[in-house]
Amino acid sequence: MYALISTEKIQLPSGMLVKMPGSWQEYRTLCDSRGDSNTPRIKYRSGEILLMSPLPKHGREANILADVVKVLLDAQNQNYEAFTPITMELASVSGIEPDYCFYIDNWQAVVGRDRLDWNTDPSPDLAIEIDVTSYTDVNDYVPYNIPEVWLFKRNQLSIYGLQENKYQLQVTSRYFPDVDLETLIAQCLDVASARGTGVAIRELRNSLVNKI
Repeated sequence: MYALISTEKIQLPSGMLVKMPGSWQEYRTLCDSRGDSNTPRIKYRSGEILLMSPLPKHGREANILADVVKVLLDAQNQNYEAFTPITMELASVSGIEPDYCFYIDNWQAVVGRDRLDWNTDPSPDLAIEIDVTSYTDVNDYVPYNIPEVWLFKRNQLSIYGLQENKYQLQVTSRYFPDVDLETLIAQCLDVASARGTGVAIRELRNSLVNKI
């Protein structure tokens, strides 16, 4: 399969990353050319457009990490709202598409909402990114003031917290301070690879219930 990028059609082989100079308007035109599809992923930052066609590994790991978050929030009896896919845009400044995002502290602000205005509505509390093709830069989230970003790359979880307009690497998550997330997620991925995602998530849920 060959790559094709035009205002009418975008076609990228799985796993391909394309970087090219471009304006905000060109970014928006490319986004519109996808129609109802959410692939390829498209990002805009400082006059640069990035396009990425995810591999199956990308989606699988994103769903497992999101399921882990849901199980942990359920164990805390914490309500939340989750979105995927979602496009976050600040006109002429930034356009990003996190793999998953969660409203935890601010869940009530987005209940039942079909559209969000990133200039006026609260940003998600947690964003999750799977980086298989070096597409992700955690600093792309700075304009949105997202308190915490998880970056999963090469089977390793990195947790970043926003401090004074910069993301700093954290040892623990502000939302799950007592959980060894790196170990827990690695175990879930191992079980999912050997016995299936459903088994991995059920075993995690059962292990948390038994601790209560």
